[in-house]
Amino acid sequence: MAGIGTARRVVITGIGVVAPGGIGTKQYWELLTAGRTATRTISLFDASPFRSRVAAECDFDPVAAGLSRREIRKWDRTTQFAVTAAKEAFADSGILGEAEPHRVGTMVGTACGMTTSLDREYAVVSDEGKTWQVDAEHAVPYLYDYFVPSSMAAEIAWLADAQGPVGIVSTGCTSGIDVLGHAADLIRDDLADVMISGASDAAISPITVACFDAIKATTPRNDDPETASRPFDRSRDGFALGEGAAIFVLEELEHARRRGASIYCEISGHATHSNAHSMTGLRADGRELAESIRAALDQARLDPGDVGYVNAHGSATKQNDKHETQAVKRSLGHHAYSTPMSSIKSMIGHSLGAICSLEVAASALTIEHSVIPPTANLHEPDPDCDLDYVPLVARERRVDSVVSLASGFGGFQSAIVLTKLRIDR
Repeated sequence: MAGIGTARRVVITGIGVVAPGGIGTKQYWELLTAGRTATRTISLFDASPFRSRVAAECDFDPVAAGLSRREIRKWDRTTQFAVTAAKEAFADSGILGEAEPHRVGTMVGTACGMTTSLDREYAVVSDEGKTWQVDAEHAVPYLYDYFVPSSMAAEIAWLADAQGPVGIVSTGCTSGIDVLGHAADLIRDDLADVMISGASDAAISPITVACFDAIKATTPRNDDPETASRPFDRSRDGFALGEGAAIFVLEELEHARRRGASIYCEISGHATHSNAHSMTGLRADGRELAESIRAALDQARLDPGDVGYVNAHGSATKQNDKHETQAVKRSLGHHAYSTPMSSIKSMIGHSLGAICSLEVAASALTIEHSVIPPTANLHEPDPDCDLDYVPLVARERRVDSVVSLASGFGGFQSAIVLTKLRIDR
């Protein structure tokens, strides 16, 4: 991995968002800073048979988003989100036509790929699950694209005439951070000047809900969906499923300067570790995530005391919130107690691979606007979670550096560091 000390630095010059409660970056930021929640009873399908019937759905109209009827018919909801967010990122950065096509790459993250379409089409070819011998005659012609998530990256690359590196990163719930770290490395290693990167997931479907029901990871608070996601609260009982996408234009700093691009922040460090022993178990001392935080800060050449805000994974499961709290203490030391930390999953749910990119978008906007989004629904903190989680109300505060965190099934623990651009380096 190329170090941050190399000459090539990576900045964010464009952001596009599709999120629960807000399509577009402006609406998304307004929802977060207002502390509003977008969790509700699932409406995308009949969820009455399931234990958890709460999710944060996107009020997404593909026609209003400018997609053609052919695109709507062909693309899974995940791809529709990703393309819509990418278009906003292109417009925000003004990058189209400003870079050599072979120096522009595309790298997209996803945990579940085209779950919605695969779930729907399996029901069709199996006659609602009545037969093991599925009938391919009833399959849509786009089924192959649904099986191969790289089709999503290809669609975005074609849209931007991006002829450089292209690919998919799928590391579960850390995908949205890891894909940005990988894309940034491609720029640092001089394999691209521009990377279109981010993550998308639209997995609010029967199969996904059933899987999380089986391990009791999601909240059963069906009678109060608006406050069902309660990170760090004593009463938390699991996460609320979500969906969405955030796509960024990442650019080599001098390339961005030459064309006069506006810069949100710099991607200064990224690290990921595996606990290599459990699919879902987390050590109480937070050691694995702490290692990622320290490695990312080292790459960014920051001391623990330089961190101005921690954007938490904050999934609202009993295990994760304690693990993450200990990891921040372990990596930041005494500074952890004076560092604001919040979880936006309290407002937009947990969109699996996409959520980390949505959290990076929130982190970049925190630096841009000097406002820290709150942790909604945090009324009675767990005594074991004793840091400053910015409860209920957003906080105005200048932030020059953010660490955004993620934990994922498989034992993956990732951290990414964003910093306000410093010209003295």
